[in-house]
Amino acid sequence: MAKNKLLFTEGASIHRPPMFCGLNYQFWKVRMRIFIEFVDRSVWDAIVNGLYVLKKLVDNEYVNKPWCDWTGDEIRKA
Repeated sequence: MAKNKLLFTEGASIHRPPMFCGLNYQFWKVRMRIFIEFVDRSVWDAIVNGLYVLKKLVDNEYVNKPWCDWTGDEIRKA
């Protein structure tokens, strides 16, 4: 059997992320970004912008807000 010499042997799938075989990182990175944006645009925004941490004011100091105090909108943003 002839061995497949393509860099990416798997096809374009919407059900699983592209496999990184160690070669051509720039190409894989673009495909991974497209895959993540397709799944959910807000996931890509979280990757780019970082973690959304809720804060609350306690004694003139901001501290992390506990999970049990989050509202539905805050959970969706996070």
